[in-house]
Amino acid sequence: MAKNLMIQGTMSNAGKSVITAGILRILKQDGISAAPFKSQNMALNSFVTKEGLELGRAQAMQAEAAGIEPLSCMNPILLKPTSDTGTQVIVNGKSIGDMPADEYYRYKKKLIPVIQEAYRKLAGMYDVIIIEGAGSPAEINLQENDIVNMGLARMINAPVLLIGDIDRGGVFAQLLGTVELMKEEDRKRVRGFIINKFRGDEEILKPGLKQFGNYCKIPFMGIVPYLHLNLDEEDSLSERLRNAVIAGDVFDIAVIHLPHISNYTDFALFENRQDCSVRYVQRKQELGKPDIVFIPGTKNTINDLRQIRQEGLAAAVISLAGRGVPVFGICGGYQMMGTEISDPDNMEGGGKETGLSLLPMKTIFRKEKLTSQVSAKVCRKLTGFYAPLSGIRCSGYEIHMGSAEYGEDAENFSMTEDGRLNGCFCGNAAGTYLHGFFDSAEITDALVKALYKRKKNAGPKAAFGQESIKSEKNQEDISVIHEKAYEYLAKVLRESLDMSFLYSLIK
Repeated sequence: MAKNLMIQGTMSNAGKSVITAGILRILKQDGISAAPFKSQNMALNSFVTKEGLELGRAQAMQAEAAGIEPLSCMNPILLKPTSDTGTQVIVNGKSIGDMPADEYYRYKKKLIPVIQEAYRKLAGMYDVIIIEGAGSPAEINLQENDIVNMGLARMINAPVLLIGDIDRGGVFAQLLGTVELMKEEDRKRVRGFIINKFRGDEEILKPGLKQFGNYCKIPFMGIVPYLHLNLDEEDSLSERLRNAVIAGDVFDIAVIHLPHISNYTDFALFENRQDCSVRYVQRKQELGKPDIVFIPGTKNTINDLRQIRQEGLAAAVISLAGRGVPVFGICGGYQMMGTEISDPDNMEGGGKETGLSLLPMKTIFRKEKLTSQVSAKVCRKLTGFYAPLSGIRCSGYEIHMGSAEYGEDAENFSMTEDGRLNGCFCGNAAGTYLHGFFDSAEITDALVKALYKRKKNAGPKAAFGQESIKSEKNQEDISVIHEKAYEYLAKVLRESLDMSFLYSLIK
């Protein structure tokens, strides 16, 4: 049976996912076969395996760090919130339906055998399992039925490292308060503390570390600096959703921040470019005059469409499109751009909703959920703004419940290798069901080339006084950027953590 180590945090977004990924990369560098595991994940960012099964995007990222193929058993339970009180429950990669929060709280004990079997399967394949907890283990109202923090640690007999987030303040109180609220048997499992996201001079922190020993005898394993990494994140606490990612000043990219936005990692490559700034826009007054608008995926297409319409954001996007600004949708955002969305099987509350009418297509929701990895190709004869993308091969994955009916004016945008239409375009509006479409530098470069051409044609002032602007083609695929980030993360963790202590815990 595999050795294990569990990473827990004092709160959500303390850095558990990234630290787990970094440890997995260190083990890979050291020639050790290792895999990630998270028994229950609540996230709208998900990934689809080669078998067509869903798991949390963070666990797919951690598998990538470990140099292995993502498997659904790495995240046997995935919760995808559909409203403030309800969630879609995905077990072993397949949806078993939606549940209100109180119903799932009563139901989740039945999933313990599922968790145990998934862990046994993974432990039979790899030598070390690095487990990520969720939220905080100090939620005393949830401890009795816990299946993801200390409840899981007891289940699989795992030692625990506890991470505190110093960037949000009160890190000593975070750590001490968390262990004090644990049961005695659980407190004994916590073998070390990690202070994460540190900025400044560690010498100033050292007196606090020394005094902390008067209150708690658990040792500090290390202090990890604040890192800026272009890695996939899993939830709505991501900083990229709160702040503009300003890498360059040529193109202003607006991504509509839908209430149930999912897989916003689709636009990560634009954030890494030197000529693009990316903004996540929630209100009409924030939209401004971007060079292109992206409408991302969502877990609740109809309700999110209604909400952006009520707030005037939908009308503002339609107005921009009417003035020639390109609008591009992915998955749920693509569906919103059509003329109508209908829900005859009551998958999202039933009824019909008029779309943005930027694309001549209708979407009908059915009970069947399509989850598959896809290889596709942009059609060869695109016209207008999207012409530079013509004929480029692309790959990614689909996660959606709707099927499309296309009108006569719809022009093919992309086709799968088996001849299935994967997207359409009409003038300056286009969309695709393919998540990961913009993970390719070739695709991203082509779109930015189209933006350069449009800006040049708009006149000298729009082109910042230059007669011509050329797109720099020195970009990299997102997989290359991730690989560099994993290597850098591992280097920082080796320098920041007591590695002999880490290995002693695993052994």
